[in-house]
Amino acid sequence: KSLHIAMYSHGTAHNHDPLRDRKLLLEKREIKKITAKLKEKGFTIIPLRIFFSDKNLAKIEIGLAKGKKLHDKRETIKKRMEERDMKRYLK
Repeated sequence: KSLHIAMYSHGTAHNHDPLRDRKLLLEKREIKKITAKLKEKGFTIIPLRIFFSDKNLAKIEIGLAKGKKLHDKRETIKKRMEERDMKRYLK
């Protein structure tokens, strides 16, 4: 759901709906594994790569990602602030 594939610009009135639901071609075991991980706190599915097959099918390589912990976020914010201060100082 919520994957937008733009309509073909030279298409006719029979063009596809850009926001329609699309099938997941996964095995039952893979779907169960992914849904179990998604129920855990902090996991998200992200698209890693989108490519088209020889049969003009769009294929998406997906991955499971886990968000940063609070201390990791603080470190990132601190580094970002230091870089900003250095840029200001050098100007």
